[in-house]
Amino acid sequence: MSTVAAPAARPAVAPRRSHLLSDTSVLTGRSMRHITRSLDTIITVTITPIALMLLFTYVFGGALATGTDIYVTYLLPGILLITIASGIAYTALRLYTDLQSGVFQRFHSMPISRAAILWAHVLTSLVSNGLSLVIVVAVALVMGFRSPAGPLAWLGVVGILALFTLALTWVAVIAGLAAKSPDGAGAFAYPLIFLPFISSAFVPTDTMPGPVRWFAEHQPVTSIVDTIRRLLAAEAVGDEIWIALAWCVGLLVVAYGFAMLVYRRRLA
Repeated sequence: MSTVAAPAARPAVAPRRSHLLSDTSVLTGRSMRHITRSLDTIITVTITPIALMLLFTYVFGGALATGTDIYVTYLLPGILLITIASGIAYTALRLYTDLQSGVFQRFHSMPISRAAILWAHVLTSLVSNGLSLVIVVAVALVMGFRSPAGPLAWLGVVGILALFTLALTWVAVIAGLAAKSPDGAGAFAYPLIFLPFISSAFVPTDTMPGPVRWFAEHQPVTSIVDTIRRLLAAEAVGDEIWIALAWCVGLLVVAYGFAMLVYRRRLA
């Protein structure tokens, strides 16, 4: 009597689990390759801040009363924030381009963490903006900028700049996801670039007329600029640093929340 052998059981295919960190690492590498292939974007980002630094230092610097002998030392913190505001416009544009080209849809059809797609753009923004800031500081050193700050103070400056970049990058994510055109993706950065002009970035706020002074003293750029300036001057920062951190963290939390909301609705 013959017996029919039972069919061999097929090995269960273990579902691939997406890991946020590993997926983000891979996708960040992809985004960084785009940056290394088009280094002109970093140069473009630094042109305007460097031009402003040259203009205000060598043309207007002698006429501005800031209480410092070397105006570029006073000016640099505000120029660094303008550099970041210029750089995040390219983050929004890269995000918009990926959406329009169908890259997001292709990634979503793969076992990849959805959050990793956005975080890759965010981390790329941090790196590219960091490179731009290094270039601007190098030019400032050539122009005469000097700082007596120690390693801890410089670490504080780097931390605040990184937190500010992270917060504005998530604002850029919102713009990139919601934009209807390439121009619209980058246009949101113009008010952010203009904001330091109505702050203590270029002149002390006590030289401004009443309403302008009130606005300048109560907007985020002034507290961030003043904190960075005091750190670079090796001076006590007092409560100003907590105000600056509160602005950065608050903006980051709000921008991140709105960005994820727009992301889910856009690709639902």
